[in-house]
Amino acid sequence: MSRNYKFHNPNAPYFVSFAVVEWLDVFIRKEYKDILLDSFSFCQKEKQMEIYAWCIMSNHVHLVFRSLGDEPPEKLLGSLKRFTSNAIVKAVKENEKESRKEHLLTIFRRNGVKSSNVKNYQFWRHDNRPIELWSKKVISQKINYIHNNPVGQGFVFRPEDYVYSSAVDYSGEKGLLEGVVVVN
Repeated sequence: MSRNYKFHNPNAPYFVSFAVVEWLDVFIRKEYKDILLDSFSFCQKEKQMEIYAWCIMSNHVHLVFRSLGDEPPEKLLGSLKRFTSNAIVKAVKENEKESRKEHLLTIFRRNGVKSSNVKNYQFWRHDNRPIELWSKKVISQKINYIHNNPVGQGFVFRPEDYVYSSAVDYSGEKGLLEGVVVVN
């Protein structure tokens, strides 16, 4: 991985994107998206993760965050991804309405076997591509990119109409996740 894609400054905000293995469309079910939202909320309250923007797409997530505590941003993100990986795989296994259960679990298992640091199932790809955000202008550019992602995919006409995003917070209304730090 390129040196440009590392967490160098532990106090800086970062833009990250992380995707499901093989770009599987897992986040088409509300219950899996809710696991991510609950994890974001937990990280905000218990691990001092400051979230500026987020968006859950069908097979990947965009996030602008900063670690305010002692935990470096790469450890904080790793913890979030580990927890959500285990929780979502468990939810897939237990979801009686999941018609793709065997297909998803087979792919997670196959990717887990290929990975040296995964025991059984690999849910997330390993590449996060963290980009340090060094100015308000760059932060705003990444936030606009995140919020316009659902528009570009044709899910909505306006960013603030996409429920699983912080765009509504930036439009002056209340989104699904408490405590989003709006950057003006």
